[in-house]
Amino acid sequence: MTAPVPAARPNPRRRLRLVLPVIAGLLAVSGLIRLGGGASGAIAEIADMPPDAPVDAAAFSIANDEVLAALQAREQRLAERESQLADRAQALNVAEAEIREQLVALEAAEASLAALLALSESAAEDDITGLTEVYENMRPAEAAALFATMDPGFSAGFLSRMRPDVAAAIMGQLDPATAYSISVILAGRNAAAPTE
Repeated sequence: MTAPVPAARPNPRRRLRLVLPVIAGLLAVSGLIRLGGGASGAIAEIADMPPDAPVDAAAFSIANDEVLAALQAREQRLAERESQLADRAQALNVAEAEIREQLVALEAAEASLAALLALSESAAEDDITGLTEVYENMRPAEAAALFATMDPGFSAGFLSRMRPDVAAAIMGQLDPATAYSISVILAGRNAAAPTE
């Protein structure tokens, strides 16, 4: 007695070859249904026909025309959308170029303002230094008479810039209450500064 011959295994590649066209056909039909709303009815009618039924050429032609019209309409919508996106991209490019120009102008204005502020600060410092020298070169009694009429904080600013011997001579000529007020301001100037 001979051993039974095992059944031949089906070739997986052959199965794959049979399945792929079926899947491709289903995908194509699905795409056509999605593309054309009107074409889907015609395709459904053709798909419902029995396999041995003759194909109505007129119905098939109408279905083809509807699919073609749907594809052309979709192509036109895509072209319009592409044109809108191109216009929007162009507008964005123009806006970006304008922003770059404005940034360059703003940076130039900022540099000009910084230079003007530095010049202004330098001029103000030069003015205060010159005025301090004028007060230092005055006789202490005359300078004291001017300092007595000034706000104590303002006069303290000048006295802090003077040489100590000149400032002491002017302070000695001031009314004691005024000299005390100026001394308190001078002493308290750096009291709020951090110690560390």
